[in-house]
Amino acid sequence: MTYILFIVGFYFLIKGADWLVDGASSVAKKFKVSDLMIGLTIVSFGTSAPELIVNLFASFQGSSDLAIANVVGSNISNVLLILGIAALIYPLSVRKGTVTKEIPLSLLAAVVLWFMANDAMIDKVGESALTRIDGAVLLMFFIIFLYYTFGIAKIEGSGDEIKEHPGWKSALMIVAGMIGLGLGGQWIVNGAIEIAQKFGMSESMIGLTVVAIGTSLPELAASAVAAAKHKADIAIGNVVGSNIFNVFWILGLSSIIKPLYFSPMLNFDIYFMAVITVILLAFMFIGHRNVLQRWQGGALVGIYAAYIIYLVIRG
Repeated sequence: MTYILFIVGFYFLIKGADWLVDGASSVAKKFKVSDLMIGLTIVSFGTSAPELIVNLFASFQGSSDLAIANVVGSNISNVLLILGIAALIYPLSVRKGTVTKEIPLSLLAAVVLWFMANDAMIDKVGESALTRIDGAVLLMFFIIFLYYTFGIAKIEGSGDEIKEHPGWKSALMIVAGMIGLGLGGQWIVNGAIEIAQKFGMSESMIGLTVVAIGTSLPELAASAVAAAKHKADIAIGNVVGSNIFNVFWILGLSSIIKPLYFSPMLNFDIYFMAVITVILLAFMFIGHRNVLQRWQGGALVGIYAAYIIYLVIRG
């Protein structure tokens, strides 16, 4: 039953986030809040809700490895799997601001995470953990990123079309969304822990693979559809922005609520997250400038396949 709920949990988690975002956005629209502000707040935060809910449940149940691995794994799958598949469907043009600011900021997020998580290695004392102070610093970085994003969106537009629903329907969607997120998050975390225990795998491996890919499915579907419609010009910016969001917002808030103890084994995955960000940046200057080409998308998917094989061997 736990395994069935684990699978069903992804549906509840993803649909719950959709319902919550749609309902809350509709309510905001009724109060004459601009589409731009709704896109930057409700939509942006709502789309990160699956990763956040999983992290909070994992943290409260003492599964810090699962919480950190979920974010790191999601970031890796965002770059290698989502952008790789989208570029295979249709080459992705990239905004100049994404190349000069957002991808470097995503690299900075990986570097900052490594420094904050490795207290024992750097200071040679105590345990390694993302403490509440670390969380506060991550949230300060997040505020800077929001300020930058708001400035860019005012110039280029948010690209979000907000639908307005009847009041009763909006309220129902918000309630159903919150219930879906709660149930889905709990079932996924319980299932991941039981699978890890039953098959002798680490929680970090489950977090880096199944849970990370599952919580990234909405972004994968959206990017693939956009690429198929040849409207993927901002897809790469959205994915990179999501990676920054995951580290600064989700890990920041999670570690403020409850400190996350860090397993040194995850250092390789943080290094890998940084390396693939550098590779993505380098691709912007190879061949067609500021375009992620099909062969580069194939290379990213190939790297991801090799990484998954490595994780299976590592166990």
